[in-house]
This record gives sequence, structure tokens and C-alpha cells, in this order.
Amino acid sequence: NEYYFIDKTLMIKELLENKETVNLFTRPRRFGKTLNMSMLQRFFEATEKSNAYLFDGLKIAAYPEYMAYQGQYPVISISLKSMKRASYQEAYFEYVKLLSDEFERHEIILQSDAVSEEDKLEFQKIKKRIAEPKEYNSAVKLLSKCLQKVYQKNVIILIDEYDVPLENAYLEGFYDQMIQFIRSLFESALKTNPYLEKSVITGCLRISKESIFTGLNNLKSDSVLHTEYGDSFGFTESEVEA
Repeated sequence: NEYYFIDKTLMIKELLENKETVNLFTRPRRFGKTLNMSMLQRFFEATEKSNAYLFDGLKIAAYPEYMAYQGQYPVISISLKSMKRASYQEAYFEYVKLLSDEFERHEIILQSDAVSEEDKLEFQKIKKRIAEPKEYNSAVKLLSKCLQKVYQKNVIILIDEYDVPLENAYLEGFYDQMIQFIRSLFESALKTNPYLEKSVITGCLRISKESIFTGLNNLKSDSVLHTEYGDSFGFTESEVEA
């Protein structure tokens, strides 16, 4: 459609080279965070039909040792953008819906003999939106466990717009409830999750480490002021000139 495409695939190489398990990228709006998350999902996710063709002729294709990782992992991908709501109850309901959609995307789990009937039952409850609140708090960890059993590979977790529900809750007056919920979600998915291979989180704001990333000693934070990924987001001067 005669659009320009700026090749950011070398971000994949940098992520594979760094040894941090959890990577947080904070950038202003319109810097391509969500597009990069889509790129990472298409690169890493094991799918029935290979997505390798999407990377033909791009910069990452010049590194066969990194292309070997293409399509090798189960991927959990969620965006918290829809949780911008007027009340905690409405925001929580949006979380229940987005989890249900992501569980439905991984229905292959229900056909696998590697997953226990107990886990399948809990999986079904979350997919059908009838689980208990405490089950939703640890749902990402459950999905990680089930995917690891099916694929025999640890999981890559992508969380986009992580700060949207927190910023909104602050403005709407239910920040304490939301911070408690997001903290329990992050702790379960990113801190006490033995099935985690790597995680990438994006947002505009850096929420204080003490309140939300408590105990995440495997976290690497990359901001627009302190970055090792300067050419991975937004347009560089040379890209604009080109």
C-alpha cells in the first residue's frame, strides 16, 4: 500500500544476547511499542504455519544463529490497554475478557495428554469466564505451565501497555485496588513462574519499582534516557533521512 517500513528486527538479536529474563521498555506514545511486540510474537511463537517468511530479507535474516530461534516458543501475549475503565469492577471485567481470549487462542492445550485433567478444568473455567478471583490472579502462570507441558519449552510472555490500568486507576480514584491486583499478577507471572523463558513489558510510564516490581530481581528497565535499544523504537536520524 505504498507505506514505509522501518526494519527493527535487530531488536530480536539484542534481546537474545542479553541475559535478563524480564525486560521493561518505557517509551512515549507512537514510538512503535505495540508494533515491536507484534514482531516479537511473530518471531518467537510456535505456530502451525511457519512465520519465518515474514522475516525474509530483513536485518535479522542475516544472522542464521538467531533465526534458529524463530517459531521455537509458546508465547503469551496480552495488552492491558482495554482496562482503562471508570471503576475497578469494569477494569477487572476487561481483564477477565482478555484472559479468556488468550486462553481460547491456546485451545490446543485441551487436546494434549501432557496436561492434567485438573489443569484442563481450571483452563476451561478461565476460558469460559467463570473462575474465582484468586484463579485469575495466577491465570498467566497456569497458562505458562500448560503451554510448557504441551511444547516442552518455557514460555515467552509479552505484556503491552502495562501502565494504562494503573494510570487510569490513579486518575479515577481506585489506585490502591489496582496496584494490589497488578502486583499479584506480575509476581505470579514473572517472579514465581518456573515456566518463564523471557518476558517483554512495554508502557509509557515507569511505575515505581517498590510498588509493582517488588522482588523482580530479574528485571532490566530500558527508558528513553537510559537505553541499550536506542534504535529499536521510534525513528533514528538516519532512518528519517533514508
